[in-house]
Amino acid sequence: MWNIRIKAIIILILSALIAFFVIYSEKSNLEKFSFRLGLDLSGGSSLTYKADVSAVTEDPVTAVESLRDVIERRVNLFGVSEPNIQTEESRIGTEGGDPEYRLIVELPGITDIDKAIAMIGLTPLLEFKTESATAEQSISELTVGPDGVVDMSAISVNSMYEPTDLTGRYLKRASLQFDPVTRQPSIGLLFDAEGSKLFEQLTEQSIDKTLAIYLDGALLSAPMVREKITGGEAVITGVFTPEEAKIMVGRLNSGALPVPIELVQTNIIGSGMGADAVSAGILAGIIALIVVSFFLIIWYRLPGLIASVALIVYTLTMFALFKMIPVVLTAAGIAGFIISLGMAVDANILIFERMKEELDSGRGIFDAVKTGFDRAWLSIRDGNLSSLLSALILFWFGTSLIQGFALTFGLGVLVSMISAITVSRLFLLVLAPSRGSKTLRFLFNNGFGLKKHTKHND
Repeated sequence: MWNIRIKAIIILILSALIAFFVIYSEKSNLEKFSFRLGLDLSGGSSLTYKADVSAVTEDPVTAVESLRDVIERRVNLFGVSEPNIQTEESRIGTEGGDPEYRLIVELPGITDIDKAIAMIGLTPLLEFKTESATAEQSISELTVGPDGVVDMSAISVNSMYEPTDLTGRYLKRASLQFDPVTRQPSIGLLFDAEGSKLFEQLTEQSIDKTLAIYLDGALLSAPMVREKITGGEAVITGVFTPEEAKIMVGRLNSGALPVPIELVQTNIIGSGMGADAVSAGILAGIIALIVVSFFLIIWYRLPGLIASVALIVYTLTMFALFKMIPVVLTAAGIAGFIISLGMAVDANILIFERMKEELDSGRGIFDAVKTGFDRAWLSIRDGNLSSLLSALILFWFGTSLIQGFALTFGLGVLVSMISAITVSRLFLLVLAPSRGSKTLRFLFNNGFGLKKHTKHND
């Protein structure tokens, strides 16, 4: 018996520590352990892009994941707090059953949709092109300025150059530089090992010729190559303002997009709407907890009171897990958490009904509590496992909205199953006497009456 009491005391101490952690982290505004709110609760912008993987020769899933990584790096350059970037694959409504890949970018706190789109930006396509076979026909029309940059305004330059294998794909790092004399900004490029070899080959093949540098399809500069350049370093000069050059360096460093993307949907959620959703979710949770506790106490008496205490411990544990994992809470996620409260109650009801059967059969209170828990366990286990399996399937195959619901629901079911078997069981065993008067049997029974029990012959 003392073993059970010690365990119950340990649970009470742990519960008090969990409550202190939840309350202290909220009052102290600890950023590391604050609740992470989704876009629908905090407000912001949501951009949905469709990825064109038709030209991808490798695994399209790998290409889309690379796209997600590049977009994430690009968003992080602007210091957006808690951005959420996810990929989705869908075959519904697509031609020929081919999957459609989408990228969902959620930017909390960014309610200016134009700013959000500009933050993602266009693909910074960096290309190096060499003179084509027809370039010699127009070369006499070219003039070279004192800075070594060729003036090509008099002719159509696009037909003069042909693409090469050297693109921004091989870029290792871009940096902002300033001319020590003119103070004009330029962009320094450093290629990786493979890019350095390609650049060395291009400059060797283009001696006494021009090597054109294109960015997003526009010619930036076409310097004359006088000798082979080793080391993999190049410089982009042009009419840049310092701010434009800084933004371009950031985009180049974030990486070129591996596949083209098309903006197909935008959505803006005001901060006021998010605050209303949070308030509504909190109010719904409080009402649910009060109503469920009232029902448990009225119908199940002392076990119902213990179950209500266990529900409070369960709620505090869930809040602590939300903070520590951390879980990004959405409106759907809050709904999943509230539903899991019902699952926690369901486990206690199964136990209490089993206890009633044991009491009616003539067992003592302590034996009835112990046997009731043991016999209800299989039903609780099977019911919760089926719920966990459903949550796992929803999380695996669902969209981001469904995943938020599935995560909190599945986590809630798992915690509620542990709570019912440990907290409720230990507290009831501590309070249950081996034998009891009619009053004690009434307190451990349920309903509005006390049935006459039959003698138990075990």
